[in-house]
Amino acid sequence: MGRGTTAKIGLRRPVLSLTGGLLLALAALVFGAVMIGPYGLSPAQTLAALLGRGDPQAEIVVWSIRLPRVAAALLVGAALAAAGASYQALFRNPLVSPDILGVSAGAGLGAVAGIFLSLPVAAIQASAFVGGMAAVGVVTLVASLVRNTDRTLTLVLIGVVIGALAGAATSLLKVMADPYDQLPAITFWLLGSLAAITTEDILPAVPAVLVGLVPLALLRWRINVLSLGDEEARALGVEAGRTRFVVIVAATLITASVTALAGVVGWVGLVIPHIARMLVGPGFGRLLPVSVLIGAGYLLMVDTLARTIAQAEVPLGILTAVIGAPFFVWLLARGRQGWS
Repeated sequence: MGRGTTAKIGLRRPVLSLTGGLLLALAALVFGAVMIGPYGLSPAQTLAALLGRGDPQAEIVVWSIRLPRVAAALLVGAALAAAGASYQALFRNPLVSPDILGVSAGAGLGAVAGIFLSLPVAAIQASAFVGGMAAVGVVTLVASLVRNTDRTLTLVLIGVVIGALAGAATSLLKVMADPYDQLPAITFWLLGSLAAITTEDILPAVPAVLVGLVPLALLRWRINVLSLGDEEARALGVEAGRTRFVVIVAATLITASVTALAGVVGWVGLVIPHIARMLVGPGFGRLLPVSVLIGAGYLLMVDTLARTIAQAEVPLGILTAVIGAPFFVWLLARGRQGWS
């Protein structure tokens, strides 16, 4: 066994230990989230309800209300963290987040249009998904027409422009909306929420997220190479343009799917990959699963706090900003973005 192989095994062991610890912590968070709420349950009552041997009312609370919401929080947090890690590696910039190409703004516009037209919930979610994918499609199309410029910078700048246009259209619809019926729903959705989530709401998003995660996992080596720059990627035999396109489509699919489910939830895809890089380094093969686990646990904690901190539920976007912004400032002050 060579020295390089021994070093890889030595590096893999702490990563596996960390992953196992994160899984145990995530299981504990899930149990705690199921137990905590306005209808309080003891650990014994929660376990009995999960096993189908508890009080009928407790079983209804656990299986019909709390478990779907816990599952949605895990899915949304994991997806946004994975998309954030992918975008940051792709654009070689630790300040990039999943909405950099306008996907969140496009999804917000789609959902607001659905609410404005008084569409059913399923149609509003579909409108949000189509809006997010359409925004990135426009960004990619316009960027392909711009020649003799840096490809990555062009995508980011056009994404900012399209996001601003989608935000302006959203604001126009808010002005025109019914202030007593539609406007509160629009505002609450744009701030993000998992209130009244059901299993039927989650099921369409799960396959879309899985379809997006698979290519990111399979292309982990190529994504690492892309983080070195296009010239280095070509020298190592990686087709930069094709790989970048696949990663953008996969990360956008993930982001649009969960945005359609939970509304616009910021900061998760920006902050969580930083924490993961501090723990396992920038290698994408290790960064992706750790980001997924930390993102899932983080949003589950935030959602549990959102539904218990006050009598009225606090939107997720407010709490993620309140928690994420100071933490990100602390990261910058310490100079430990973990990018190198």
